[in-house]
Amino acid sequence: MDQATIDDFLRLDIRSGTIISAAPFPEARKPAWKLKIDFGAEIGVKNSSAQITDLYTCDDLRGAKIMAVVNFPPRQIGPIMSEVLVLGVPDAEGRIVLAAPKSDVPDGSKLA
Repeated sequence: MDQATIDDFLRLDIRSGTIISAAPFPEARKPAWKLKIDFGAEIGVKNSSAQITDLYTCDDLRGAKIMAVVNFPPRQIGPIMSEVLVLGVPDAEGRIVLAAPKSDVPDGSKLA
């Protein structure tokens, strides 16, 4: 694995957000949800697609706090433009578990 520098890390803008809507994404090649995420006044509401259908339903996701990279270029995924990369880690069975703050933090808070 290549080593990253602190400058590499500092170039990433990782923020907290709240999922305000989640919907099925039948056009995706792999099972996924379409998400709208509120990152607060500075960044606003952004769209994303997330392959997290194994552990989360749309109802589970609404109101959930998450962490996401907000400064990657937008990426067209089927009919939607994904504007942020929602972060997660695989569990022992390879299912993605969302990365989220343990306590309530304001939307848009930057990972420090």
